[in-house]
Amino acid sequence: MKRFAMCAVAVCMLFLSIGAARAACVDSVVLVHGNTGKPADFDNTVAELQRRGYASSQIFRPNWGSKTCAACNDHSGSEETPVENAIIDAIALSCTGKIDVIGHSMGATLSARVIDRIAARGYVDSFVGIAGAFRGLWSCGSYPFNVVTSTCGYWGLSVGSPLLNGLSGKRFGARMHSIKSWSDQVVCATGVCTVGGVHSSQIAGETSSLSFVTGHFGLLTGTASTQADLIR
Repeated sequence: MKRFAMCAVAVCMLFLSIGAARAACVDSVVLVHGNTGKPADFDNTVAELQRRGYASSQIFRPNWGSKTCAACNDHSGSEETPVENAIIDAIALSCTGKIDVIGHSMGATLSARVIDRIAARGYVDSFVGIAGAFRGLWSCGSYPFNVVTSTCGYWGLSVGSPLLNGLSGKRFGARMHSIKSWSDQVVCATGVCTVGGVHSSQIAGETSSLSFVTGHFGLLTGTASTQADLIR
């Protein structure tokens, strides 16, 4: 019986050590989907992070915005709330005291807006913007001309909008990275990817910018390994 008890303790200790190894102390990660998107859009990223030892409890995927009216979503109000809550929860539960934030498309600028508004920059180690429009979308026009939807308006993605002007030059983490494509069907919808000679997906003051030969959604689903590399 004594030998059995000792073996049982040893087995328990083994499982505890395995569990600890699997749930390594890493930054919590917040993954913010794009306009009319869904948390599952980041499934490839989640699978890659879990392969590298992240626990599901260390990954936060807020679900924001209308799913049926892309033109109704902007960067102010109800769209912010789920993202803000996820960032606050991720910080509170992070074993390192820091978080990493990865946003796709409008989720990139939305997460940047929230980080700036709630003064969370000091808690963000790495910020990754995938196919974002940090300098605006020519398909939205140039503010305030021909801006007819919320997505392109004051709190939207028209070139020169008050929202984007307010974010320009701000920092959203200790390190900032952009992932972009010159074949992006959304950012380059008019055939022009640049604003002021710079790709619109690039972030002022960024640490790095990576380009891939893929489309707007392929930038998210096809770069999971790169995303994971950028936040480590």
